[in-house]
Amino acid sequence: MLLKLPQKVVLLQEARLEGKVVIITGGASGIGACTARLFVKHGAHVVVADIQDDLGSALCAELGGPGAASYVHCDVTEEADVAGAVDHAVAQFGKLDVMFNNAGVVGAMATSVRESTKADFERVLAVNLTGPFLGMKHAARVMGRGGCIVSTSSLASAVGGVASHAYTASKRGLVGLTVNAAAELGRRGIRVNCVAPAGVVTPLALTISAGSAVDEVAIEANMEAAANLKGVGLKAADIAAAVLFLASDDGRYVSGQNLLVDGGISVVTTAFGFFRD
Repeated sequence: MLLKLPQKVVLLQEARLEGKVVIITGGASGIGACTARLFVKHGAHVVVADIQDDLGSALCAELGGPGAASYVHCDVTEEADVAGAVDHAVAQFGKLDVMFNNAGVVGAMATSVRESTKADFERVLAVNLTGPFLGMKHAARVMGRGGCIVSTSSLASAVGGVASHAYTASKRGLVGLTVNAAAELGRRGIRVNCVAPAGVVTPLALTISAGSAVDEVAIEANMEAAANLKGVGLKAADIAAAVLFLASDDGRYVSGQNLLVDGGISVVTTAFGFFRD
């Protein structure tokens, strides 16, 4: 009697961005780098736009070099740099399909408006709000029907009291900008959305605790303690997966949205204690 052995089943994941050309600002590290790796796995050509030249160049080499990824120096507060990054993508790969406005700064962690400075406020808005505006403007200049623009907002775009006044203002303004851009560009077949992470460990998050004894493990523990969805732990890869959804045909009829990747914390209040264990 012959025994029938179970066959090994191999599931091949369809490349969801095959042939697409993508720019990722702030793409050299953190969420940007994680997204770049995921997008290349899904068949995209990626332009990493950042001010971290060594990291950006090393990442592009890791991703397969000129055929798959290209680095360009880009300060998102400088319109010439953003325009140049868009032109670089078109020159290198022939078009632009997806613009991921991901570059951002936290700024000073002042919790009092009286302690906040005008210089810091303006700097945070320049990177977090003006930067995405310039990305949208110049992406729209070259994008055709089917184009997609995604920007990184934050839990602070939906909940007060979780970040500084400057950071919160920048991210809430970004959602308003996204809605307006979606209203305009939808007529040209271009979708515009945000992805809004809760706290996730990235180089940007680690700058918040710079100078303190808090390390990556401690930050993750603090985030888990504050989370509504327990036992999961938000990672940069989760944000990259959300951006992939928005950028791919899976999200082809999603526009004008601020997709919160926060485990439900933005819709929960613990003030009344209904769900305490």
